[in-house]
Amino acid sequence: MTTYLTIQNLSIALDTHLLLNNASFAVSKNDKIGIIGHNGCGKSTLLHVLNHQLEASSGTIHQSKHCVIASVAQHFPDNSLELNALTLLQNQLPPEDYWQAECLCQDLELSAHTQSLKIRELSGGQQMRLLLGLALIKQPDLLLLDEPSNHLDLPSLLWLERFLARWKGAFVLVSHDATLLDNVTSSSWILRDQSLHCFDLPCTQARQALAEQDLADQQRFRCEQKEIDRLDASAKRLANWGKVYDNEDLARKAKTMQARKEKLQTQQTIVSQGSTWRLQLHGQALQANRILEISELSLYLPESRTPLLYLKHKLIKSGENIAIIGHNGCGKSTLLQALFTHYTEQNPSAAIMRDESRNSATIIGDIKWHGLCQLGYYDQDLEQISTKSTIKDALIPFANLNDDQRKQALISAGFAFERHQQHVASLSGGERARLLFLGLSLAQHHLVLLDEPTNHLDLEGKEQLIDTLNTNIGAALVVSHDRDLLQKTCGRFWLIDHGQIIEFDEFEKALPYLHHDHKVQENHVHPPSSQICIQSQRSNVANDYYTQSQQSHDDLERLIELEEKLTQDRQRKPKHQKPKLQQQWQTEIDLLNLKLSL
Repeated sequence: MTTYLTIQNLSIALDTHLLLNNASFAVSKNDKIGIIGHNGCGKSTLLHVLNHQLEASSGTIHQSKHCVIASVAQHFPDNSLELNALTLLQNQLPPEDYWQAECLCQDLELSAHTQSLKIRELSGGQQMRLLLGLALIKQPDLLLLDEPSNHLDLPSLLWLERFLARWKGAFVLVSHDATLLDNVTSSSWILRDQSLHCFDLPCTQARQALAEQDLADQQRFRCEQKEIDRLDASAKRLANWGKVYDNEDLARKAKTMQARKEKLQTQQTIVSQGSTWRLQLHGQALQANRILEISELSLYLPESRTPLLYLKHKLIKSGENIAIIGHNGCGKSTLLQALFTHYTEQNPSAAIMRDESRNSATIIGDIKWHGLCQLGYYDQDLEQISTKSTIKDALIPFANLNDDQRKQALISAGFAFERHQQHVASLSGGERARLLFLGLSLAQHHLVLLDEPTNHLDLEGKEQLIDTLNTNIGAALVVSHDRDLLQKTCGRFWLIDHGQIIEFDEFEKALPYLHHDHKVQENHVHPPSSQICIQSQRSNVANDYYTQSQQSHDDLERLIELEEKLTQDRQRKPKHQKPKLQQQWQTEIDLLNLKLSL
C-alpha cells in the first residue's frame, strides 16, 4: 500500500507546554482516520504540523513525492467574502480549466442560484461545502479536516457524512462528533497524555479499546506497586538489621534490593490520570401536569409580516427532554431566545445576562407558563455568564450560596481552588460551557432551554451531558445537531419544516425529512414577494415529475449504498461489527423501501 506520510519520533510543544512526545505513525492510501481528544490537547496543532503550517519541536515527517495534501480551512479570507462561489473556485484555476469549477459546484450540490451568491450571503452549510471545494480543486490525495461539522445544521451534517463516506482518497478528520466519526472512519488516533494511541477501529470501538487498555494498565500498575512496596519494606528491614548486627552482607543485600525497587519504579506502567472535569445539570420537578402550554404561537422576525414559524397545541411536562431540529435559518435558536424573552418579561428577575439587541424576534399567541416555573437558558454564545466576573463571582446570580458553597461546587466541577479568582474572559470555550452548566445546575430550574449545548464540548463533555440529561428530573428543550445527544436523551422531536412544526417520537423517523428538506432548501429559489410567477399546468406537471424522478433516483442510490454497508459489516468478525450502526442502517433501509414502494 502506498504510504503518503511517515512520521518518526515527533514531538510538538507550544511555548513550554508539551502536547505530543516522541510519536511515530504513518498515513497511507485509502486511510480514513479520526483524531480524538479533549479540548486543548493538540489535535488541531497536529494537523497544522502534518500540513507544514507549523514546525514540530523535534522528529521527522517524510511526505511521498506523489502525495498532494489539501487542508480544509475553517474560514474564508476577508478579501474573498464579496466574491461568489463560482468565481472563488475559478480563481484557483487557469482560464482553460474553468469548467472544472463548474463541475465541482455540481458535485458539491451548489445550485446555479447558490453559485451566484456572495460568500457572506451563504448559509453555514453552503460555506462548508465551498471551503471543501477550495481543497478539492487541488485534486488532493490526502484531505486534512479540522472540525468541519462545527455549527452545521443536521441536513448539512448529513451531507458532509455522505460526502466523506464516498470520498475515494485518504483523510484525517478532527471531530468531537462520535456518530460522524463512527460512520466515516476506519482508524482512530486518540491524543491523550502527550501520547498518540492508534487503533484500526472507528471512534466508539477505539475509545472502548483504550478504556480496556486503561483497565489492564491499572491492574498492572497495582501489581507493580505491590512489588515495589514489598521490595522497599524488605530493603529497609535488611538495612536496619545490617546496622544493628554490623552485618555487611545484609547491608549489601539491602542496597541490591533498593536498586531493584528503583529500577521497577522507572519502568512502572504509566496510568492515565483522566480528566478532573465534571459536567452536571440538575433541575427540579414541578408537581403539575404542565410547565409550559402553547395553544398557538407565531414567531416573527423584525419588520416581517410573514411568520418565521407557526406552532400549535404543544405541552411541556416535568422530566421531558424535547429536541428542536431542522436546517439552519428555520428558527430553532430564535424560538428559544423568544421563549426566554417572553418568560423574562413576565419574570424580570430571571434574566441573568439578557442582551436586548439579540432578542429581536416577536412572539404572538397564547403561551402560558406555570406560575411556579423557574426557567434557565443556555445560550450557544455563553452570554449568560459575565466575562467581567471572576469564576467564583460568576455563580452569584444563579443561586443564593455562600463563598464556601460556591468554592466546593467549583472544585467538584474541576475548577481548582487557585483558579477561582481568575476572570471568566480568560477561560476557553469549553471551560465557560462547564461553568454555565454548573450555574444552571445550582439554580435548580424546572425547565432549561439548551441552545447548541455541545458546540464547546469534547467527547467526554458530551458523554457527561448525556448522562446528566438522562438523570435530570427537570425538563429540557434542546436545539442541537449532535445526533448522539438527541437520540440518547430526547423522547420527542419537533421538526421545523417550512415554518410548521412536525412532531416525531423517534429521531430516525425525522431523518428522511431532513435529507429531503436540505435538498429543497438548496435548490429552490424564492422569488421576490412582488413577483407573480405563472406557470402552465403542463410545466408544473413536468417539474413535479422531474423532482420526483430525481428524488427517487437519489433515494435508490442511498438504498444501494446502505445495503452494501450492511452486508459488508455483517461479513466482518463479530467483535469488529457495529450493531448500533447496523440497526440505524436497517431502519433507514426500511424507510426507503417504504418510500420507494419496493
